[in-house]
Amino acid sequence: MAFGLKQHNGNSVATTPPARAGLAQWAGLAMLALPTMLLGLDVTLLYLALPKLAEDLQPSATQALWIMDAYGFMIAGFLVTMGALGDAIGRRRLLLIGAAAFAVTSVLAAFAPSANLLIAARALLGIAGAALMPSTLALIRNMFLDARQRALAIGVWATMFAFGMAAGPLVGGLLLAHFWWGSAFLVAIPVVLLLWIGGPLLLPEYRAPERARLDLASVALSLAAILPLVYVVKQSAKSGWGIATTLALLLGIACAIAFVRRQRALANPLLDIGLFADRSFSVALGVLLVGLTGVGGALLLVTQYLQLVIGLPPVTAGLWMAPPALAMLVAGIGAPLVARRVRPGFVMAASLALSALGHGLLALLPVLPATQGLGWAVAGYSLIYLGLGTLAALGTDLVIGAAPAAHAGSASALSETVQELGVALGVAIFGSLTTVVYRAGVAGHLPRGLPEQAARAVQEGLWTATSLTPSLPAGLLDEARHAFVTGLGVSSAVAAAGIAALAVVSAVALRRIAIPAPRALKPSRAAAPAASAAGCG
Repeated sequence: MAFGLKQHNGNSVATTPPARAGLAQWAGLAMLALPTMLLGLDVTLLYLALPKLAEDLQPSATQALWIMDAYGFMIAGFLVTMGALGDAIGRRRLLLIGAAAFAVTSVLAAFAPSANLLIAARALLGIAGAALMPSTLALIRNMFLDARQRALAIGVWATMFAFGMAAGPLVGGLLLAHFWWGSAFLVAIPVVLLLWIGGPLLLPEYRAPERARLDLASVALSLAAILPLVYVVKQSAKSGWGIATTLALLLGIACAIAFVRRQRALANPLLDIGLFADRSFSVALGVLLVGLTGVGGALLLVTQYLQLVIGLPPVTAGLWMAPPALAMLVAGIGAPLVARRVRPGFVMAASLALSALGHGLLALLPVLPATQGLGWAVAGYSLIYLGLGTLAALGTDLVIGAAPAAHAGSASALSETVQELGVALGVAIFGSLTTVVYRAGVAGHLPRGLPEQAARAVQEGLWTATSLTPSLPAGLLDEARHAFVTGLGVSSAVAAAGIAALAVVSAVALRRIAIPAPRALKPSRAAAPAASAAGCG
């Protein structure tokens, strides 16, 4: 946010620096940390619960992937709509409504009796989560007007999301050690109660001036554009290209074009397409999308590696997530401070380079001795999370800061959309790639005479193979684990190459962007006579 001298009717007029946030705003940020932490918690909580969940519900490999990423895909589909709805009805109001819906759907997920019903509950959770996410960021944009304070506030926001992600495995592990897998969803209840008590007291309400009614045709077009494209990614990665994926791709593209045209024609669009004219806005969105894709894949694979390959119990696996979480916490707070002296694009590029190195360490797991796997996996994952913390703080700030306050909801929704979509794409793409390599690896080691049901379970995935450990022939489970680690290595190598290229793009495309320093303004010489004349009058 720049301020200084502006031209008005040919005269230089000194602009007023934005007001700096006080105690009330920082207290409000602490309240916004609650839903932010809850959303981060929900991202990782289920990853450790998956093996226990698989034993109970017996999902197929496809159902397991949908259980994991239906939440993220529905958030991605509804964020734009919810961002506009918050601008229209009030961002605090939408936050509280979304929190209540999140609590109710969490209960539904906790007691789901089948894999398909759990998928449906996760989808509803995604819709409720979509109401929470843009509201938190949009309120930060309204509460913190100073650019440096806003960057730090968003860094705190990213840190609390990281804290939730870090606490997820530990909380999940403790719950799974004493209760059933559904208990992992019930942690949302006390968080929502605290938000409903403190939110009305500490958070300001904001709604965009002269905001028109929500355009339902635009809502329908946005969903019809995003959801078919999501289906294409999942289906093509799982079973290749076909007629259904081709038709879905064409439908998604056609609806996306129609959506953009409609937004340009509306006086009050659901999404302000003009935001993309800002270079930092567009590039930051792209960096967030690709960067979070790598994170999503690593998140799925590393948590399974710790439990299913190394054999760590959920609580121990959760404790080993502490170093990566600490790396993200340090980056989330430290990156905005470093960016005051070093341009954000260079800070993001350096952290992405370290993240690429982390993916590279994971790619070496297939050739390392089994005794060294744990240390290398945690080290690589920590570097990946270091990059995530920087992206979440600086990338999000570039997106939010480029938008005017009245469009903060739309900008927040876009930022969260690409991040959620990136994580979900990572789960789908790298999860499916690992599954392809895994199935190719175990296909040649299935012994003759193995019951068809057991053979199908082994080929489904490592989690289903592990659930049949007592009935499997000697050595088959070891082969399944080796095949999974090989798939993890291939996926990590692909991610390392992509993130390394992204680091170069970030350094080049964002090299001119800087966070302005706050400064006291003095009247200019041109403005002084006018000010004197006004005083004499």
